[in-house]
Amino acid sequence: MLLPTFEMSSAYAAQRVYASYSALERSISVTALEEFVRTGAVDSSLAVYAEYLKPAQLQELRRVLQSPIKANAVAVSQFLYTPQGEFLLRRLGEVIKTESRQEKPGFHALRSALILAAADSGGLTLLGLLREYPGASIHIDLARTLGIASELEKMVSDTEKAITAVSQKAKTEAAIEQPSFLSAKLPDFRRKGKFATSKQTYKLLDAVRNRFLLTDVYIPSGIEKVPVIVISHGVGTDSSNFEYLGSHLASHGFAVIVPNHPGSDTKQLSSLMKGSANEVAEPSEFYNRPLDIKFVLDELQQRNKSTFRGRLNFDEVGVFGQSFGGYTGLALAGAQINFAQLEKDCKPKALTETWNVSLLLQCRALELRKFSPLMSYDLHDKRIKAVIAVNPITSSIFGETGLNNIKIPVMIVASSDDTIAPALYEQILPFSWIGNQQKYLAVMQGATHFSAIGEGKNDANQIGLPSDIAGDDPAQVRKYLNSLSLPFFQSHVAGMTKYAPYLNAAYAKAISTQPLGLNLIQSLTSTELAQTFNGELKQIKQP
Repeated sequence: MLLPTFEMSSAYAAQRVYASYSALERSISVTALEEFVRTGAVDSSLAVYAEYLKPAQLQELRRVLQSPIKANAVAVSQFLYTPQGEFLLRRLGEVIKTESRQEKPGFHALRSALILAAADSGGLTLLGLLREYPGASIHIDLARTLGIASELEKMVSDTEKAITAVSQKAKTEAAIEQPSFLSAKLPDFRRKGKFATSKQTYKLLDAVRNRFLLTDVYIPSGIEKVPVIVISHGVGTDSSNFEYLGSHLASHGFAVIVPNHPGSDTKQLSSLMKGSANEVAEPSEFYNRPLDIKFVLDELQQRNKSTFRGRLNFDEVGVFGQSFGGYTGLALAGAQINFAQLEKDCKPKALTETWNVSLLLQCRALELRKFSPLMSYDLHDKRIKAVIAVNPITSSIFGETGLNNIKIPVMIVASSDDTIAPALYEQILPFSWIGNQQKYLAVMQGATHFSAIGEGKNDANQIGLPSDIAGDDPAQVRKYLNSLSLPFFQSHVAGMTKYAPYLNAAYAKAISTQPLGLNLIQSLTSTELAQTFNGELKQIKQP
């Protein structure tokens, strides 16, 4: 399997679009559509549709044609060659077809057009897709296209409502906490700590699972006994992407362990792009990743007396995870894989109606039952005292039942512009399910799924994140995570309760800066969230 190059010629791009609406089908030139988007002018071919579409629908069509999606040609290419990407391609292929209207040629043509359109400097748009589509003509179901646009718009609208509810709750909580926060005399957690740090990389081999775990360890100097924090990276990244957080936590007195998960790191992503792998992560990663953390903790605990001279306190361990790493941390915290929820949410009809990309990955966990039906998948580790999960996938892999098994302090961090693991469905609503009272929800307005990922090492396997998918101000996001993780881990891992005044809405308000705002709340019930949706929580459905 070879990925297409981005120098592909568009000389054979579609010149005309055959748009169907009910029984009506007429030919429209791509040039006419471009003029319609640019000026709003309706030529004779579009005028026929104007008789059937309401003015609002016509304007919606104009908006849909030109609305850009934060995407990147490399990232789009990576995704479209995964089973999840091919699933969405087949769904789009029911709406956008080649001249012959045959499925297989249309599938490949659509993938090629999406990759080329994503390379446009203005972003990925439907008009760009039509412009890059290979072949003399393209057939598009106008009614279903508007329907898809409506579904995506509802997802965005529902998310905005939920974030507004979080913002309002944060204002209420901040007003209550403001006096005690102002009286606290604590250090500025946005700055580096007072301890000098050293970094060592260890080559650990789990022979039982045949997993080679290259692991970075950051150690602060001048402290006899230090609590331990483990950082779990997401799909397609590695330990180097979280050096900013590892060094920051170490400078404040933590030992930080950052393993590389071999089945879903940068090497796996590189293999996908080269055609030697067909997935960014195998279903087995749902249990292998937590087992990676367990093994690394076991191994380093054995070496503690010699290599680390007993300085690492493995009775005080916290976990920070991003994306798939967020799932990893929650699994270690006690959340259990919910096969009943997965079977309910992963039925073919449900999947053909969803635009929650993360659900397609979560559903892969059902295959675990096929390969190891007797395995318990209890991944809880009692050494873990607290977890921060950034952009985690949760809704079906855990569901309400699975998340309610978490009995330790947990912080869920969501990004408003996350199109991979949508904030409402994967973080905000799941936060309301957690019965544990020691919980926190942080929402970063303007951040994306990739904003928390730091600069990685410069080698052949490390693929840089373009600014258009990293969000408006990724540097600010990383400052927020530094500022939130320190008081959280100091309070709930190191047991230093004097840092508790930093874990509230007033503190988040104090460090929040535009254009990327931050809200932090300590409670949000399903009832409160339902009020945002006219009292009907059941209206909040996977898009």
